[in-house]
Amino acid sequence: MIDQQMALRGGAARLPVRPRTGRFLVLAAVFICAACGLVYELELVALASYLIGDSVTQASVVLSVMVFAMGIGSLLAKRLCCHAAVGFGMVEAALALIGGSSALVLYASFAWLGESQYALVGFSLAIGVLIGAEIPLLMTLIQRVDRQDAGGAVADLFAADYVGALVGGLAFPFLLLPMLGQLTGALLTGAINAAAGGALVLWVFRRDLSSRSRWLLILVNVAVIMVLATATVLVDDFERAARRAVYGDQVRVAVQTGVQEVVLTGADRDSLGLYLDGRLRVSARDEYRYHEALVHPAMNGPRARVLILGGGDGLAAREVLRYEDVRAVTVVELDPAVTRLARTDPALSELNDHAFRDPRLTVVDADAFPWLRADRGRYDVVISDLPDPGITASTKLYSAEFYGLVAEALAPDGRLVVHAGPLGSRPQTFWTVEASMRAGGLATRPYRVTGRYAGLAASPDRGGGDAREREDWGFLLAGPGGPVPGPSLAVGGPEPRSLGGRELREGARAAGEARLPGLAPSTLIHPRYREDA
Repeated sequence: MIDQQMALRGGAARLPVRPRTGRFLVLAAVFICAACGLVYELELVALASYLIGDSVTQASVVLSVMVFAMGIGSLLAKRLCCHAAVGFGMVEAALALIGGSSALVLYASFAWLGESQYALVGFSLAIGVLIGAEIPLLMTLIQRVDRQDAGGAVADLFAADYVGALVGGLAFPFLLLPMLGQLTGALLTGAINAAAGGALVLWVFRRDLSSRSRWLLILVNVAVIMVLATATVLVDDFERAARRAVYGDQVRVAVQTGVQEVVLTGADRDSLGLYLDGRLRVSARDEYRYHEALVHPAMNGPRARVLILGGGDGLAAREVLRYEDVRAVTVVELDPAVTRLARTDPALSELNDHAFRDPRLTVVDADAFPWLRADRGRYDVVISDLPDPGITASTKLYSAEFYGLVAEALAPDGRLVVHAGPLGSRPQTFWTVEASMRAGGLATRPYRVTGRYAGLAASPDRGGGDAREREDWGFLLAGPGGPVPGPSLAVGGPEPRSLGGRELREGARAAGEARLPGLAPSTLIHPRYREDA
């Protein structure tokens, strides 16, 4: 121990700063690098959830691969400890380049290759290896600047590391994402990472570097920062090109809200497409078939007060407001940007027949689950126009607990209608929704409607990704009392463009014959949905 401390004293004498100052600078670098590392991690999770879906699965993949890779990186760093200064400088330059460009490459692989899962695993592995190599090298450097027992050095390093992770974890959702977006935020983080790592080595440990190593580090760090800066300058052009690859040439509106990315395509109401987080939610070519099948069977009965959960595009409200005896319609939409576009965009507002101008309609910007818990209203009809339950953020809105809240909000003879996904291609998801509704105290009646005209579905949420999966939309009509009558159109109500009583009867019969018995309900503590392949 005496020999080790004497060696440390001798090493510290070669530093251009006092030991206490050097220790502070090393811990500051640990803080910054930890913050950057967590930003890379969260950015991978967030972008994967947006591009691939099922945020629980994607977060599990990123975290497990990254933690495993950190162990590998720690082992590999043992070979660099004899050259800790130059090793740390090169590791940080590589981490800045890979982590900073990861969002750009992931989005590019999604846009032009249609697949980003392999890129996600590759970046998780590479970033994890480099983050894992940091601590052994920093442990060597901090003992190089200040004589300290190993336990104290480890405590200081991990304290700085954890505090940096806290700052990075808070900065990502509250600062980087809303102000800069995922691509620019990752690029800026990479530049900060490179500057911090390079500055520490080239200033505090410059006497440990040979002339060749010093110039190599300078050139590498300058090159990394220039690459990231160039990408930042070109990021808007990249985003436009990537959007054209994903959505086609007619992108009119692209907005990153605090909830999701909202994209409108098409020149007018007849060619309009509405995408939320890369998923086609509305196609003007056949959206009326979906919304007529969703709304009109539920409107057969008392309908003075109607609650629409989701449906910020105003298209379900359009169908509801066609009934003259409807007195009040409440739309509960999580993302106010969607309802704002539905009001102001010429094509979308024309498609929804300017539903938001109707004085009977009220919009509430809220998450449907807590809002329904606090609301004390009673509704004749509740229409659930929500994303597919396989998209994890929506899973709680397809749980038995949620349907229990809906049952309490329904009038004694009220009706609930839920879109539960394509019955033909995802029967387990559909019948799990039905089991969850029954567990929430509702009686159910399933039906299905053909979901495609001209080979185009209204959305992947509402019909899947290939031709086989686009063949139907599955719905569940429910009520809080006894058996629910079969779906039918209201006598004297408005005449739908495409939906008829015969089609509804045949759809109810086909759905009943396809029943999967014995499925367990999905609950908040045991969700049973997943993103279907």
